[in-house]
Amino acid sequence: MTEKWTPASAADGVEQVLKILEGKWKLVILFHLFGGQVKRFSELEKAIPAITQKMLIQQLRQMEADGIVTRTIYHQVPPKVEYRLTDWGQELCPALDALLKWAENKK
Repeated sequence: MTEKWTPASAADGVEQVLKILEGKWKLVILFHLFGGQVKRFSELEKAIPAITQKMLIQQLRQMEADGIVTRTIYHQVPPKVEYRLTDWGQELCPALDALLKWAENKK
């Protein structure tokens, strides 16, 4: 299905996307989950050492609420929580790849 974008609808669409992806850490978290990777919370903490635990929790919860990330809780001792991208979240990969290539061209 091809949608015809007008300047106003495109601007609205970009604004909606930016609201979903806003925040210093969401894109970093996404890159760690691309390719079908499944990460435990502690693995994400280690992979992104500059983020606080509180901020990581907040960003993951927002991404889960937006349908980008799914969280699986294993009821065991000690508790185990895993994060992965939803199919919709995984669809962001080519777009973010294009952004990286675009940024690389500036160099």
